[in-house]
Amino acid sequence: MYNKAILIGRLGKDPELRYTASGTAVTKFTLATNRRWRGKDGQSQEETTWHDIVCWARLAEIAGEYLKKGSLVFIEGEIQKRNWQDKNGNNRVSVEINARTLQMLDSKGSSGGSNSGGNYNKNSNQQNNDYDNIPDSTEDDVPF
Repeated sequence: MYNKAILIGRLGKDPELRYTASGTAVTKFTLATNRRWRGKDGQSQEETTWHDIVCWARLAEIAGEYLKKGSLVFIEGEIQKRNWQDKNGNNRVSVEINARTLQMLDSKGSSGGSNSGGNYNKNSNQQNNDYDNIPDSTEDDVPF
């Protein structure tokens, strides 16, 4: 079986970097992707889809340090469904992209605030290989 999402989009807000009780970094942010088409009437149409992105370990620290609202990024990761209860005890479901690769696409000095050429993934020498220590079920450890 295969579970992979590939997205290119812009951050909707600054990333939130936090740490689990065991000290593992986790960063969460939203990513907007756009789809454009011509309607039956010939008018241009556009739809924006928002994706919840979660980064772990060293990738989370990099995202928290270099990404800002409006940054253009490439994300490759797995689609993950998470069940949880809100403060009122209601059952909730979240669909997130568990990022494995992040590449900053903004040019140096652009308004997005990130550096060019930054490509980080679990096999990169620029990142610790902490992915082997990420628990399969993270819902109890996520500090959001």
